Amino acid sequence: MITVSGLTKKYGDRNVVDDVSFTLEPGTVTGFLGPNGAGKTTTMRMMTGLVPATAGSTLVDGRPYVELPNPGAVVGTLLDASAVHPGRTGRTHLRLLASAVGVADSRVDEVLELVGLGDAGRRRIGGYSLGMRQRLGIAAAMLADPPVLVFDEPANGLDPEGIRWMRDLLRGHAARGGTVLLSSHLLNEVEHTVDRLLVIGSGRIVADGSVASLLDGDGTTVRATDPASLAADLSAAGFPVEPRPDGALLVTGADPSRVFAVAAAGGHVLTELRANERGLEDLFFQLTTV
Repeated sequence: MITVSGLTKKYGDRNVVDDVSFTLEPGTVTGFLGPNGAGKTTTMRMMTGLVPATAGSTLVDGRPYVELPNPGAVVGTLLDASAVHPGRTGRTHLRLLASAVGVADSRVDEVLELVGLGDAGRRRIGGYSLGMRQRLGIAAAMLADPPVLVFDEPANGLDPEGIRWMRDLLRGHAARGGTVLLSSHLLNEVEHTVDRLLVIGSGRIVADGSVASLLDGDGTTVRATDPASLAADLSAAGFPVEPRPDGALLVTGADPSRVFAVAAAGGHVLTELRANERGLEDLFFQLTTV
C-alpha cells in the first residue's frame, strides 16, 4: 500500500503541487490524469524520492520510500525512458540495474523476453526506437518483480499492439495483488485499463474515485412513439425533461427504472431507454478546464 499525505512542492512563490493526498491499494490500477503542467510528474518524482517535497510524505507499507533498504525491489518506476546511456546495449543496461537491486543476471533475459526485446538486447540503446526504449524502461522496472509499479506515460511511442500488451501486463500485475499508478494522455486507453482515477488540476486533486462512479452520467435518455406525451407525464412526475433535436428525451435526475415506471403507468411505447454515460474525455475537460 502507498499512502501519500499532503505532498506539496513550491518553486519560489508558485505551488506546483498543492497538498496532494491519496492511497493506492493492492490489486488496483490507478490512472493519474491531468493536463501538462498540472503536477503529475512532480508528484510521482516526490513519491519516489527524486524531488524533495516542500511538505508532506509518502509511505510505502508504512515506511518512507527513501528509507526502504532496497527501493527497486519494492517499487518499480518508469519516469523517463530516455534516461539511459545510448552507447550501452539493452542487456548491459539491465545487468547493471540487476546488480544494483540484487537480482541474478538470468532475470535480465527473462524481462527482455517479457517486454518483447529478446532479439534486441544485444543492440545499443542509441539505435532503439522510442517504443523500444519504453519497453526497456518497463523491463528495468520489472527486474525485481516489485509489488508496486509507478509509470509516467509508459505508452509513449508504443504502437496499438504494444499498448494492448502493456494493458495486459498492468492488469495481470494487479490481478496478482500488485499496485499500479499510471499516468497517461491516452484517455481512451486509460479508461480501458484502470480501476480508479485520480485527476489533478493546477497542482490539486480534483477527482478521486472508481472509473464507474466518475463516469456515471446524470439521468436517462429515452425515446417513445409519442415523445411529447411522455415528456408531459415525466414533467408531471417532477423530472426535468429536455427534448433533443433527434427526437430523444433527456431526463435529468432519474435512472432508467424510474423513467420506465412513469412510461408504464402512462401506457407509453418506448423504443430506447438507457442511462446517460459520459466519456473520460468529457470528464477530463470538465474537471481540468479553468
